[in-house]
Amino acid sequence: MADLSHTRVLIVATDGFEQSELFEPRQALLDAGVQVTLASLKTDPIQGMQHDKKGDTITPDTTIDAVDTGSFDALVLPGGVMNPDTLRMQDRAVEIVREFARDGKTIAAICHGPWLLVEADVVKGKTVTSWPSVRTDLRNAGGDVVDREVAVDGNLITSRNPDDIPAFNKAVIDALQQVAVEPAE
Repeated sequence: MADLSHTRVLIVATDGFEQSELFEPRQALLDAGVQVTLASLKTDPIQGMQHDKKGDTITPDTTIDAVDTGSFDALVLPGGVMNPDTLRMQDRAVEIVREFARDGKTIAAICHGPWLLVEADVVKGKTVTSWPSVRTDLRNAGGDVVDREVAVDGNLITSRNPDDIPAFNKAVIDALQQVAVEPAE
């Protein structure tokens, strides 16, 4: 098992993120020794949702405008309806996805999170999954849409909903272990 202590993952989210889809992958990454940075539109606390009810908040580490994607090994995009819908209207959020894709880095999106993949135009020819209402958008963007707990195609990892979080987390950590670079002695 590779040492992930030098691996850096960026999570991008804003108000309306599905609480479990941010907190659980974040904790799994931290438990694996990964350095995790949360970026949002501002550094004020952002509001999580538990389906249609307000959940917990979390304070971002930085803003998306301050993100240098070259400093990160992977990107995680939680769902929730409002979160990715807001982010896909933000030029910098979309550009962050494009930069990770251009550099061949892991991009993991769950539930409604793949809306950002559509907006960034990175799903053409890729096998992907999502929440059912997002699948038409993925198909229209050229994705090969499947209905399974996790779809891994090259650098893209997608999942359908909170029930899929264990498989999603495993796929993300497996991808990070495959590209982990051991530090020089």
